[in-house]
Amino acid sequence: MIIHILIFLVSCVFLVLSGKGLVVSLSKIARFLGWKEFVVAFFIMAFGVSIPNLFVGIISAVNHVPELSFGDVIGGNIIDLSLAIGLAALISKKGLSAQSGTVQGSSLYTIIVAVLPLVLISDGILSRSDGILLFMVFFAYIFWLFKKEDRFTKVYNGIKEPLTLGFFFHNLRKFLTSFVLLIIAAEGIVKSSVFFAHYFNFPIGLIGILVVGFGNSLPETFFSIRAARKGQDWMVLGDLMGGVVITATLVLGTVALIQPIVISDFSSIAVGRAFMVISALFFLIFLRTGRKITRKEAVFLILIYILFVVIEVSRIN
Repeated sequence: MIIHILIFLVSCVFLVLSGKGLVVSLSKIARFLGWKEFVVAFFIMAFGVSIPNLFVGIISAVNHVPELSFGDVIGGNIIDLSLAIGLAALISKKGLSAQSGTVQGSSLYTIIVAVLPLVLISDGILSRSDGILLFMVFFAYIFWLFKKEDRFTKVYNGIKEPLTLGFFFHNLRKFLTSFVLLIIAAEGIVKSSVFFAHYFNFPIGLIGILVVGFGNSLPETFFSIRAARKGQDWMVLGDLMGGVVITATLVLGTVALIQPIVISDFSSIAVGRAFMVISALFFLIFLRTGRKITRKEAVFLILIYILFVVIEVSRIN
């Protein structure tokens, strides 16, 4: 038991550190290749926060427990749309501003995408055809996000390191090392989560919602708090909304293609499904009312997450 707890904790640490290393090295490689600033920012914020979820999803599918990934995504997205947004809005001086048309448009798309997997699995299975649909939704979002030419007109600057071949290969080695560590860490999390599910007789999906989802959401939560302190509201919203879209489409789509996700007993994820919808609706209402999330609204979002955890834990007991 103690060994599995240690494996889980160490794997979580390595997952965060290797995920960060992967993102940093990827951003530097992108700069070397001359990608535009918006493209770099998109990969760092959206893909960066979703890398741990993707690896956990792939490993869970390979190990024939794709429900773990489904729970991870649902639990993580509830945190992103309630706790993480709420904490960032509280720390921000005047709440989170969302004046940008891109942010407002993304908010509606984000909510639809967040709820879509819940609709698709209502028949008891997230099939391979559902996975293909999620991929199509993901690429539709990418097309909308990058269709405007002005999002490619500003070149990334402020690079201190010389952009030499040595710089490129150094970061390529760091990228590959982080990639391998991510696989090992994800394997450790999946194996220990399966052990906990059997040991405590908990549904594997519930372990994903409460434990794995929380652990994988810590990096973007801390990032959002730091960005909020600097007044970078667009980074907070871009990070969290992008993460929701990527995990609900690309991650779950990948898992479903490898191993369809079958839910035989919806009681284990009933609370998670309900609070996913509640979090999404209130996030959308608050963001589009006055084009900002105020501190009072932030407190309400945080309370939603606290209530979610209390209900889930009380059901376990």
